[in-house]
Amino acid sequence: MDTKRYRDFADFLNEHFDGKVQKISLHAGFTCPNRDGSIGVGGCTYCNNQTFSPDYCHTGKSITRQLDEGVAFFARKYPTMRYLAYFQAYTNTYGELEELKRKYEEALAHPGVVGIIIGTRPDCMPADLLDYLADLSRRTFVLVEYGVESTSDETLRRINRGHDFATSVDAIRRTSAAGVLVGAHMILGLPGESREMMLKHARSLSQLPLDTLKLHQLQLIRHTRMAREYEMSPQDFHLYGVDEYIDLAIDFAERLSPSIAIERFVSQSPAELLIAPRWGLKNHEFTARLLRRMRERDAWQGRLCDE
Repeated sequence: MDTKRYRDFADFLNEHFDGKVQKISLHAGFTCPNRDGSIGVGGCTYCNNQTFSPDYCHTGKSITRQLDEGVAFFARKYPTMRYLAYFQAYTNTYGELEELKRKYEEALAHPGVVGIIIGTRPDCMPADLLDYLADLSRRTFVLVEYGVESTSDETLRRINRGHDFATSVDAIRRTSAAGVLVGAHMILGLPGESREMMLKHARSLSQLPLDTLKLHQLQLIRHTRMAREYEMSPQDFHLYGVDEYIDLAIDFAERLSPSIAIERFVSQSPAELLIAPRWGLKNHEFTARLLRRMRERDAWQGRLCDE
């Protein structure tokens, strides 16, 4: 058995590129239909977009300038590195088609950029945009990453997500059918979800034509509605200790199709914004502990996928 014991994002990228590539996060100035009133207001209860914006990634800077600064940051150590422009903050398919195309094309015109990754919501992929992305994917690398978060409609309502799981299924299937690479994002530990519910997520996702998956633990972030809910009703939340979460993540991976690349198991929010849980581990340290535990358990991705 491979010592990694799961299909990681590097395996996925190696199928598409010769040599190393690095994502550069971008803030393209988009908003979210769950904030501006078109679907809802207030956003998802857990969301504070400051948690995933690097120093070079701020509204007000052009796409080109953000890429310039991101390349400068990484190129000092890896001068031959190539880059994927990662449209990360908020909903990056929410806008007029021509505006979206202009921003994507600006990123792709940057020297060293060899593809784009677009983070978005499953209810924000109109047919004309998907047609454009299908055409674009025939010319360059395109990965669309949908925030699914849960397969439980009850949970999605509770976190004010603004869409149901059927919407995610439809978007993922349409995107894959169009020939565009597709990923999903899931949160493990959302309030009200049992271990059995979370393991069911893995089985549901395995039925979909996904190329990649991001997992992360529930984190309580300052200045969010979920943080206020936790203050009022902490008994409604189960905040995982690191070893407990590692076993959950392994259980999840064992029920996940081995064809889906797991890009990550955890996320790190800035310390000044994070309320809990505080594990004090860097991502690579967490991954080392997870792999050690997988070896102890003789576990691997997909081992229980067909059960």
